[in-house]
Amino acid sequence: MHFDVVITKEGKNYSSWCPQLDIASCGKSIEDAKKNLEEAIELYLEDEDAVINKQDSSVTLTSIEVNKNDKTTRAIRA
Repeated sequence: MHFDVVITKEGKNYSSWCPQLDIASCGKSIEDAKKNLEEAIELYLEDEDAVINKQDSSVTLTSIEVNKNDKTTRAIRA
């Protein structure tokens, strides 16, 4: 089975998340985070009641540009 994985850096560690199953894990490196998530998914799928969200079959990664102003700068620092 193929699942999408979203990995983000959080401090010194990496967080990994599978949107189709809403399962997350973490690790000290990207590879650790992926491996730990793979193990978590395998354990989850062993359960006969496991639910796979097929509506979110793929992740779209994109970006947006937002103009910074004084109000948003103050909010970010708070």
